[in-house]
Amino acid sequence: MPSLEVELAGLRLRNPTVLASGILGTSASLARRVEEAGAGAFTTKTITPEPRRGYENPTFVELEHGFLNAIGLANPGIEAFCSELRAMRETLSIPVILSAGGGRLEDFVEVAARGVECGAQAVELNVSCPHVKGMGAEVGDNPEVVARIVAELSGSVEAPVLVKLSPHHDYLRVAEKAIGAGASGLTAINTIRGMAIDIYARRPVLSNRYGGYSGPGIRPVAVKVVYDLYERFGDVPIIGVGGVDSWQAAVEMILAGASAVGVGSSIAKKDLALFSEIARGLSKYLEDEGFASVKEIVGLAHKF
Repeated sequence: MPSLEVELAGLRLRNPTVLASGILGTSASLARRVEEAGAGAFTTKTITPEPRRGYENPTFVELEHGFLNAIGLANPGIEAFCSELRAMRETLSIPVILSAGGGRLEDFVEVAARGVECGAQAVELNVSCPHVKGMGAEVGDNPEVVARIVAELSGSVEAPVLVKLSPHHDYLRVAEKAIGAGASGLTAINTIRGMAIDIYARRPVLSNRYGGYSGPGIRPVAVKVVYDLYERFGDVPIIGVGGVDSWQAAVEMILAGASAVGVGSSIAKKDLALFSEIARGLSKYLEDEGFASVKEIVGLAHKF
């Protein structure tokens, strides 16, 4: 049988599927369910230094080709979340990636350092959330700021540092500065800023008015960003995220240059069975096409 194992920034994954941040990443019990479902790695919800309530309902709506959300980075804060990270480290065999958020360099350092101390095996910097004032994309819009955060973490945290990119700004420039500062890998992409309006209420559906759009509708954008990143930084591992709802979508992302694929909002429709569905389909594809491992097809769309 073809090998599905991959290495991602020093992490060993049994297969290239990763639970994306923001989906079921809130507790050790949910993490165990994700592992049992077949995922290769687990990314937590974005955690900030202090607890955040997030936005009032409605915060999530299903649209024709995807989902729109504005949760507002609701989370319990890093100190409260540490107990969950410890439980994950004790009970999981798959790597745990901590999604770190904040508005200042010090916020990211605090969350990352404490999170790794409590059990996280890697850190993913959320500098791309499109709907929280003073955080996310407002930080990631500035490549120099991202570079300073990465440099500080690379020198103080003994764990791989990944940077989650937004397609809304110059992601190649941000990636270049992040890699130059010591980033171990990239995650692309975060959700796309969007809005839905109720034509009878004649007002935006979400309480925050706009939010992040995810699902199959953004996959072509995500594939293009991953393709661009691989073409420019081919040696840097990439987690491709955005509309991965089938093994075919996973293969497309890997051919574009992703070493692993993030699975997120599509779980709302297909449940956790999507992880094993992708792994089985990917294995059969590799066997049918004559490949011995996933590594052989990473970035293969560039070689024609």
